Amino acid sequence: MNAARMTNVIAALCGLLFGAGLMLSEMVNPARVQGFLDLFNGVWDPTLAFVMGGALLVTLPGFALARRRTQPLCADCFAEPAATVIDRPLLLGAALFGLGWGLAGLCPGPALVNLISFEPQALLFVAAMLGGMYCFKVRRG
Repeated sequence: MNAARMTNVIAALCGLLFGAGLMLSEMVNPARVQGFLDLFNGVWDPTLAFVMGGALLVTLPGFALARRRTQPLCADCFAEPAATVIDRPLLLGAALFGLGWGLAGLCPGPALVNLISFEPQALLFVAAMLGGMYCFKVRRG
């Protein structure tokens, strides 16, 4: 199997593992996310905090191992972000992401997993997400 195909297979397996984790933790359920974000209703749901904590337990050692390598397993070089400055567009984008996540209870990963349910909320969210990505691409040229 050539390197490009192997990279795609590994990416697909990672995506399936991520989606399975979202389903197992019930993070595909918008009510779970909204229950975490609603601190004042008296029915706070800490599940998302445990999911994030579990992700950190896996990610931090992974980054430590990656720092020891000269190149990734399935690429020629590490892809690092070009921009490192915290500026107005970054803060505005983060605020819009958080607002959308809080209102809809979905972010891109769980929304894509929810597509298999054909629920109108997930379909509308993904359509709006793709529309926003298209508008960004058109604006950037």
